[in-house]
Amino acid sequence: MPAWESDNDSEGRSPLLGEEQTQCNIQQYPSTKVPKCCSARYNLALMAFLGFFMVYALRVNLSVALVEMVNTTSSDKVNQSDVCINQTVSPVIHHNSKGKKYDWDAGTQGWILGSFFYGYILTQIPGGYIAGRVGSKMLLGLGILGTSIFTLLTPLAADLGAWYLVAVRALEGLGEGVTFPAMHAMWSSWAPPLERSRLLSLSYAGAQLGTVVSLPLSGLICYHMDWVYVFYIFGVFGVLWYILWHFAVSDTPQCHPSISDIEKQYILSSLKNQLSSRKSIPCLAMAKSTPLWAIIVAHFSYNWTFYTLLTLLPTYMKDILHFNSQENGFLSALPYFGCWVCIVLTGLFADYLMERLNVSTVAVRKIFTVIGMIGPAIFLVAAGFTGCNYVVAVSFLTLSTTLGGFSTSGFSINHLDIAPSYAGLLLGITNTFATIPGMVGPVIAKFLTHENTVEQWRLVFYIAAGINVFGAIIFSIFGSGTVQDWAVSSDKEEED
Repeated sequence: MPAWESDNDSEGRSPLLGEEQTQCNIQQYPSTKVPKCCSARYNLALMAFLGFFMVYALRVNLSVALVEMVNTTSSDKVNQSDVCINQTVSPVIHHNSKGKKYDWDAGTQGWILGSFFYGYILTQIPGGYIAGRVGSKMLLGLGILGTSIFTLLTPLAADLGAWYLVAVRALEGLGEGVTFPAMHAMWSSWAPPLERSRLLSLSYAGAQLGTVVSLPLSGLICYHMDWVYVFYIFGVFGVLWYILWHFAVSDTPQCHPSISDIEKQYILSSLKNQLSSRKSIPCLAMAKSTPLWAIIVAHFSYNWTFYTLLTLLPTYMKDILHFNSQENGFLSALPYFGCWVCIVLTGLFADYLMERLNVSTVAVRKIFTVIGMIGPAIFLVAAGFTGCNYVVAVSFLTLSTTLGGFSTSGFSINHLDIAPSYAGLLLGITNTFATIPGMVGPVIAKFLTHENTVEQWRLVFYIAAGINVFGAIIFSIFGSGTVQDWAVSSDKEEED
């Protein structure tokens, strides 16, 4: 039997608790009869989409701005490869030269790019725990507001010195670290099981679109204005989003002021018997849960490739393929546009497979994860062999990142399948492990590419692809699609 048709936890355990009741309740309030347009759950998805748009816009703008912040006039020969110098791309012409320049070497740049994740990793698990206890709305909103404020302070920190900038970026990471766990916890109360893929895909697709807009817009700002405005503009928009979020959403359907009765009953009935009544957290059961460890490995592996490209693709575009800042921003964004489209479409397709064709949850999660991790690995390796053919190189990198969008409907939302009550905490746990690549990946990649040769960058791509394949194999073997017993049992049942 293929790995994706089995569920490793099905042997020796009871069926999904409340499955019959839940299915009956879903039929009582069929999704086709519950309005989607202007509904509270889809309005929440839209606000979350805009929120994660800001999360990634605030996160990735430094990748482009840093290219303009560093003084390379005395070290171009060291920092740039001359292998592809004769290719027919536009010469590097800067329309603006007002921005301050700093003498930061490659090692310092690597620490600056990775510093965000040193703060980001610290608030993952606390964010998931706090969201599950006191609510997600305020936690997520304040996380993005704090990041916006520190983004506004970035030019001042850079002027004070590289390590001040490292500190500010780490503080931004602290704010953003709570966002994904908080949103997962919020969706555990809002997302009907048969709409999870599309609702969460729509929400998290904002991250990809934020990257798509932020990279070229940052390039344009640097090209025509001054790099400091990259941080001022995005910081202000982050503050405006927080104000809108504060007044537009509610933590649960029960406390939403304008939700319709039919939508409220549909959501509550579809989630009945999937949520835990226990007050304590089953820490030991979580630590022993094979499906949870499968998500951890997959999440870590996927993020190694994702963060490597997210933080270093603009550098690759400049130093190897010799694109100027304007071209750099647009071409660095192209892969994430493809990923955004893929996430939205595959979210709809995943729910269609489960709702209309009765494909099991575990099959959908495993198939989408395999496509979303092995596909990118193949094209990433291929990109390493394109040499100076910048058209093919950009095409392969775009295909690699685009196919990664399948993973959003795979392991990325699997926390809600195996433990809805603890989805925020579980995402905090898996994202803690998955943040490690963001911390060490840029530093390792900078070390491996100190001479900026095509061969050195090829090694970076090899490592990322190999880790991706490993994660896909582990999840396809050990992943699950059913609510785990420890996630629905009560404290009384545990004592008995």
